[in-house]
Amino acid sequence: MTLRTEKFEELIRRAAATFLERESNGDAMISVTHVSVTPDLRQAKVFLSVFPADKEAAVLHFAMRNGGEMRGYLKEHLSTKTIPFVTFEIDLGEKARQKIDDLLR
Repeated sequence: MTLRTEKFEELIRRAAATFLERESNGDAMISVTHVSVTPDLRQAKVFLSVFPADKEAAVLHFAMRNGGEMRGYLKEHLSTKTIPFVTFEIDLGEKARQKIDDLLR
């Protein structure tokens, strides 16, 4: 992974967090845990963590439904030539970490 890719991922992570905070209805706390982009910067996968966990399906559906608006938001707020197509996923690594924390308590 190059420094350029890392910076691009961080820009998308911050923009996605701001967009989701602004557009969500506040029923669940949504965190953007990390972003993964392809080497050509045309595809971005945004990983989400949701609390409470029973709202994950609704949040994922909301995020996917607003993917086009998210891309428009990125177009307005990123000063890059390439605007990636965005997909969303629940961060299973974060869920596993939380489960381990609960077991250790």
